Amino acid sequence: MYPDEIVQPMREELTRLGIQEARTAQEVDAVLGEKKGTALVIVNSVCGCAAGNARPAVAMAVNNSNLPDKMITVFAGNDQEATAKARSYFAGFRPSSPSIALMRDGEVVKMWERHNIQGREATEIADEMMAAFDQHCVKAGARD
Repeated sequence: MYPDEIVQPMREELTRLGIQEARTAQEVDAVLGEKKGTALVIVNSVCGCAAGNARPAVAMAVNNSNLPDKMITVFAGNDQEATAKARSYFAGFRPSSPSIALMRDGEVVKMWERHNIQGREATEIADEMMAAFDQHCVKAGARD
């Protein structure tokens, strides 16, 4: 586990955007267990080479006009139980830190694993996220 004083600023990069922090398996299940609507799940990490772009990408993407119904974050390496529970919802994907999953009705519709994040600009990742939000997070009545 990483010391709280190291990870707290990284946690706050996401929570100050209104993203709910889930620190226990029960908190993850409370959000993802319904399997209704859309959810963005960010597996946060201390990894500077990838997480250093993932968090800014999320910050840009949440300014999009279409957003997931729910947004949560878990912190790999610290919130182990919550991280394992979140990953249990990512069927077919290997554990990755950081990672970002967009889910709809309990299924992953778009996943950004570490190898999709590392070495890329935050703006590129944010553009992909916003396109995915526009595709999967538009309310049924708004499509007409």
